[in-house]
Amino acid sequence: MNGTGKELILRHSNGTRIAHWSVAIVFTFLFLSGLALFSPLFFWLSSVLGGGSLMRFLHPLAGAALVILFYPYAATLVGDNRWLPNDSRWVEHMGAYMRKEHPDVGETGKYNAGEKMMFWSMVVLIGLLAATGVLLWQPWFAPHFSAGARRAAGLVHAVSAFIMFVGIGIHVYAAIWTKGSIDAMIRGTVTRAWARFHHPAWERETTAGKDRR
Repeated sequence: MNGTGKELILRHSNGTRIAHWSVAIVFTFLFLSGLALFSPLFFWLSSVLGGGSLMRFLHPLAGAALVILFYPYAATLVGDNRWLPNDSRWVEHMGAYMRKEHPDVGETGKYNAGEKMMFWSMVVLIGLLAATGVLLWQPWFAPHFSAGARRAAGLVHAVSAFIMFVGIGIHVYAAIWTKGSIDAMIRGTVTRAWARFHHPAWERETTAGKDRR
């Protein structure tokens, strides 16, 4: 097979794409229902989430679903998200990269430093949200903890949710900004030229043994 720039190569398997979009759907519900529970200003959202009682019942269950969906999925991505020396160079030139100047940051693997930071922050934040969510889960677990513990858990839960929302916002913006990224998560494939430009080390590894030109 000739290594033409338009040749398609697999970036995300069917399983990876299903897991990614499942996590995205559950996160969207959690974010909207969490907003409704957090402030009366957003309680109107409960009307589109099945009503207040159903939303309160489903929110912690959706949180448990997020943990079940995310961590097995994340376990398959750990190897590609190890921090490498070139990643620190990417961070140093992040401003130039965001201005589309594409500075020389070395060979980028399957994920760049920005994607890796997003990945590891989600690993930590979802863990914090799950742990604090248990302390707040009425009526099953919350009564077993003191009021002070529940207040502290509520604060950590809210701050973690806000940081996660900002991170997801940046993730979505970056996916739109990097043309081809969303298509890759929908179709699963990217062109060889796209891979060679954005992730040259990964493209070389993926297409090893093929005629490259």
